[in-house]
Amino acid sequence: MLSTVPKSSSSVPVEAARDEGIALSVRDLSLWYGARQVLDRIDLDVPARCITAVVGPSGCGKSSLLRCLNRLNDEIADSRVEGRVLIGDTDAYAKDAMVHDLRRRVGMVFQRPNPFPLSVHDNVAYGLRLLGIKRRRELDERIEAALKAAVLWDEVAPRLDDSAFSLSLGQQQRLVIARALAVEPEILMLDEPASALDPVSTLRFEELLHELAQRHTLLLVTHNMQQAARVSDFTAFLHEGRLVEFGDTDALFTNPRERQTEDFITGRYG
Repeated sequence: MLSTVPKSSSSVPVEAARDEGIALSVRDLSLWYGARQVLDRIDLDVPARCITAVVGPSGCGKSSLLRCLNRLNDEIADSRVEGRVLIGDTDAYAKDAMVHDLRRRVGMVFQRPNPFPLSVHDNVAYGLRLLGIKRRRELDERIEAALKAAVLWDEVAPRLDDSAFSLSLGQQQRLVIARALAVEPEILMLDEPASALDPVSTLRFEELLHELAQRHTLLLVTHNMQQAARVSDFTAFLHEGRLVEFGDTDALFTNPRERQTEDFITGRYG
């Protein structure tokens, strides 16, 4: 089996996580892009204030699953979803669901940093202004808090008026996280967020994840099995659109229940 690396002491213990409850529940979730079925009857409970890794081979539906959770798949022509996604007590696919509020509660960080062509300050202020926050003092306080939460404040405090594109790639990714955190999401989804980062930036990013998990529920898609073992409390393994196995990360990596899971994490898959 793939040996796990001891997690940071800031990571939420799995035993304590069970007392936090469930942040998000997926029931019988299926997704189609046109005639092609991408997800097949997914059932999953995501523990609150923990890091849950989503792993599996390319094309197995990991990113599509995340996009279902805050309805980003609505933007894709010919997409169709069946089943339920519950954020707390809110049904994300109810007829009266407010999609803009759902996307505030469930933030998304993509594979490559996507800062807006604005200043560092205005990138973080963007979502706050959409929420109607206009007073300069309140904006500045929340921007500073978000940048501190993303462990970026000390690096950019003198550069708030500079273009976001003047930052390094690792800083841009943390800026995007700060932009998401500014609107106070309950859940933060990260789709291969460290794939473009160098090893030093990746280490800093993983340390940041442990800090964020003290206040937020994190869903992390990664192809890096060592990273999943290092940072996550729980792991979900997907294969061809189906959830094969879900459980405590340490248990899943050292003693998987399913042969398919074992083959994947040991590199014998395919």
